[in-house]
Amino acid sequence: MTDAALAKDLLESGAVRFGTFTLTSGQTSDLYVDVKRATTDPERLRRIAERLVARVGDAERLAGMELGAVPILVALALASHRPYAIVRKAGRSHGTGQRVEGEIPTGARVLVVEDVTTTGGSVAETVELLRAAGGVVDRVVCVVDREQGATERLATLGVRLDPLITLSELRGSPR
Repeated sequence: MTDAALAKDLLESGAVRFGTFTLTSGQTSDLYVDVKRATTDPERLRRIAERLVARVGDAERLAGMELGAVPILVALALASHRPYAIVRKAGRSHGTGQRVEGEIPTGARVLVVEDVTTTGGSVAETVELLRAAGGVVDRVVCVVDREQGATERLATLGVRLDPLITLSELRGSPR
């Protein structure tokens, strides 16, 4: 799938909306990206996973934070034949209270999967939690990078961000 084909999938699914929106970071934007609108369609999800599978590289495990990354994570795990772990946004008050669900063997190379990155706050937290669990994390793949600081924030952690498409590329796509 080319960037144009991915942009078309995102636009046609309603994953990219134009208007006035308040983002999780508190910033206001004229464009909102909700990749879940695309990934809840099995064919679009399959095409995204096929695009990401080429970027798995030497990762032994995949991981991502609930909620938006989970369908992408599972589809990529199936396509790449890699086990995965889900990172909870918050610890549970019952059971084991774990934030990482799934095995992360000490020293395992873990590829973090994300739907959308903006400032990189939540994905940086994901990286730190996976490292604390014993994983080696040096790359994050995402469907859309909003280009608002995630690349730079992750770089301070020694992590490279690898988006399928950027906000600039989406803005340049025919609507």
